[in-house]
Amino acid sequence: MEEDKLIDLSELFKNFGDSTRIKILFSLMESEKNVSDICADINMNQSAVSHQLKILKSSKLVSSQRSGKANIYSLADDHVKSILALGIEHIEE
Repeated sequence: MEEDKLIDLSELFKNFGDSTRIKILFSLMESEKNVSDICADINMNQSAVSHQLKILKSSKLVSSQRSGKANIYSLADDHVKSILALGIEHIEE
């Protein structure tokens, strides 16, 4: 595999290395949500969640749409859900 692809893959997996980000991703597996709803789900303040959402969005794991004054966040695609499901399956073996 080409070096640049290995680096990109490494960066992708680094984004799964933070428990707060994993909590956010699992929250978004349930449904699309705004920041306040995510904060309530994972019991964290808005500043911390917004910071992690920015990282997840820049790594293309999360996407957002504007709805009035709020951003509505969702998983970027089904690959994210698959990666999380495979991770759970692996640790439960």
